[in-house]
Amino acid sequence: MSLNAPVAPLSFVRPVKATLSVAIFSLMLGLVGCNKAETPEQNADATTAGAETEAADTAPANSEHVVTAYSSHHEQSVKPLLDKFTEETGIKVELVTDKSGPLMARLKAEGKNTPADLLMTVDAGNLWQAADQGLLQPVSSSILDANVPAKYRDPEGHWTGLSLRARTIFYDPSKVSADQLSTYADLADPKWKGKLCLRTSKSVYNQSLVASMIEHLGEEKTEQVIRGWVANLATDVFSDDTNMLKAIAAGQCEVGLSNSYYYGRIVAKEPNFPVKIFWANQDTTGTHVNVSGAGVTAYSDNPEDALKVIEFLSSDKAQGLYASANKEYPVKQGIDESDLLKSWGKFRQDDIGVQKFGALQTKAIQLMDKAGYK
Repeated sequence: MSLNAPVAPLSFVRPVKATLSVAIFSLMLGLVGCNKAETPEQNADATTAGAETEAADTAPANSEHVVTAYSSHHEQSVKPLLDKFTEETGIKVELVTDKSGPLMARLKAEGKNTPADLLMTVDAGNLWQAADQGLLQPVSSSILDANVPAKYRDPEGHWTGLSLRARTIFYDPSKVSADQLSTYADLADPKWKGKLCLRTSKSVYNQSLVASMIEHLGEEKTEQVIRGWVANLATDVFSDDTNMLKAIAAGQCEVGLSNSYYYGRIVAKEPNFPVKIFWANQDTTGTHVNVSGAGVTAYSDNPEDALKVIEFLSSDKAQGLYASANKEYPVKQGIDESDLLKSWGKFRQDDIGVQKFGALQTKAIQLMDKAGYK
């Protein structure tokens, strides 16, 4: 079976993985006239799809229910949420952590033999890529439909956003006043020459930001902006947002772009950190927001419980924990934000459907390379 073969919706599929030893043992049983099914999973497959769904809905959670999650989140940021899920449902979650690229490469290499039931990763661009490579299966969930706005979900149901992260402007208030700031594009103005710090273009966060700019401004205008950014750089690009923010604090530059939660993590430890946040594009498209999210893997052995994990993470309780623990914004509307997030003030979000970031990712990478953004 090809890895990219179409996968039926979750409610109709329950994949089975048989080892060679099981197959040989089954053949031996057949030769001696045994009429028993070879494995419990094969017994389950012999039932109708409707009966299987009913059993999944009514069976009590117990220690035999296990979900294996591949996650690009730091373990300390996601494990408390998964532990809370296990506490409430009895379904154990085994966590495997790595960066998004290696996890997706692993899923692709493992194919139908993967132990993974769930992929949890950051950025809609990564989620889109996982779906495009056939690594995720479509699901249907009225709970997710109710909890997560459509613009933060894959239209075909392969993945859903579970938290929001805003990528916006940060500045040194001793050198820059807020009324000098406005849009992402304005950072290309010569007035910022020698004053701008940026993370590398290899960051998927910047790729998604540029993808959103292509959607709003078109390729030609976006390329002009990127060339202006490069001309205004105060120093070489940074490998991560944290070091970029610290460079502003150290006086190495005056303005830069970062995801808000990196700033939140610094400020939580250093309340007097000498950098301020500014919400970009409030008079135009709104501040760029992206998601972290999850999807059920294409060859999950336990897709029903994997979906239960995702649904739990979209619940009021889990969304509140996201906001307080991870310094990210809840994806579900109406959830109270943490005091730290509230202190930054309300802001208008870009309304673009985040799946666009994946669809335009290749074009964004090519454009940044053409403009000399390393």
